[in-house]
Amino acid sequence: MALVAGIDTSTQSCKVTIRDAETGTVLRQGRARHSQGTEVDPEHWWDALHEALRQAGGLDGVDAVSIAGQQHGMVCLDERGEVIRPALLWNDVRSAPDADRLVATAGPTPELGRDYWARTTGTVPVASLTVSKLHWLAANEPANARKVAAVCLPHDWLQWRLSGHGPGDPDLDALVTDRSDASGTGYYSAAQGAYLPEVVRNVLGHDVVLPRVLGPLESAGRLPSGQLLAPGAGDNAAAALGVGAQLGDVVVSLGTSGTIFAVSSAPSHDPEGVVAGFADATGNYLPLVCTLNAARVFDATAQLLGVKLDRLDALASAARPGSGGLTMVPYFEGERTPNLPHAKGGLHGMTLENWTPGNVARAAFEGVIASLALGLDALEAQGARARRVILIGGGSQAHTARAVAADVFGLPVLVPDPDEYVARGAAIQAAGVLAGAFPAWPQDGHLVPQTLGDGAALAAFRHWSAGYGG
Repeated sequence: MALVAGIDTSTQSCKVTIRDAETGTVLRQGRARHSQGTEVDPEHWWDALHEALRQAGGLDGVDAVSIAGQQHGMVCLDERGEVIRPALLWNDVRSAPDADRLVATAGPTPELGRDYWARTTGTVPVASLTVSKLHWLAANEPANARKVAAVCLPHDWLQWRLSGHGPGDPDLDALVTDRSDASGTGYYSAAQGAYLPEVVRNVLGHDVVLPRVLGPLESAGRLPSGQLLAPGAGDNAAAALGVGAQLGDVVVSLGTSGTIFAVSSAPSHDPEGVVAGFADATGNYLPLVCTLNAARVFDATAQLLGVKLDRLDALASAARPGSGGLTMVPYFEGERTPNLPHAKGGLHGMTLENWTPGNVARAAFEGVIASLALGLDALEAQGARARRVILIGGGSQAHTARAVAADVFGLPVLVPDPDEYVARGAAIQAAGVLAGAFPAWPQDGHLVPQTLGDGAALAAFRHWSAGYGG
């Protein structure tokens, strides 16, 4: 029996699952926490990987390994292979002004600047992108910027270390990545399948080594212990693999924040910056929209009503679709999509009749999912075609979330059984590299019955949210 290891090095932790390469059955697993904060010494990831592997029984008997990871994080190496400074993670926002400068200097007007970035890289710079963080480094730590000999991402660096490289073996040319993770840097064109080294040169003032981009089923070589190494992937691309997303599928993730992305056969170029034009891990594309407010709104509403999440779900399920005309615009922490960082949330349409705990609870679910429906509008405007929604994330376990999604999106909604989707996707990639083709592992889950809702919640949300400004 061939075994594969799927590794998820996320913002919060490192998760390892060892699976049967033929069936996907989990045989053993491990997990280790990462250091908190938005600025982290990558050595902490290395230590967490070893601990998670120890808990999973190590790599003995494993035939192939793949690492999927948090995107965008900036890991800078000097010519000796040493990490120059702690990595800036995707959620470190100090580079927001740098993203604005990159847009402003790319054209005579902001509109033309956004159009330049959308056409060349598929994504308009925001604080999370690696290119914005490199700009911050050059502006604020010029001595460190001059030392940079190579720039890589968290999953790239861990693969490099696992392959036996590091300060004692500083072969920077051995750095590899995949197209899904590279497409989140801001200096790689998913459409062209190539880096834009002049972008990095303009930001840092000199050329650097960038990880070689491998094809979807191309091997990155073997580990010192003999296991085949897959190219790895960004976390969203790995999650798409993990849930079996195909062309026409839209994946909606209800985590602390919300994400909606589609599998598409064509690259996207959104000059408004709403849709990030990422690549996926199979050779297709993964246009993506991210919101700041999702499951955290459910938590806040439950706290307001003095109930636990299961009771919030029950209250909301008992209320009628449309919440009696009550509408929540869930921009509690400002919003990323639409780009309203200073906006506040709001409740609208309150009457003496609809002001009940059940309607407030349901309005929270309807508002969050309706906000993601606006993201689907943006994806479809970029050419994505939606035939089915795959609903994942912690918030997807609420019965109300599932019913509201079926109503608001007006599409079949599949809820896969709970799993570590990113680690599962990495394991699928490892099995694919081992066999030369992606495996057809069974995907358990269930379709949500269509509801009797008439779309009133989405129509009301469009009406009320249209009045919000920055």
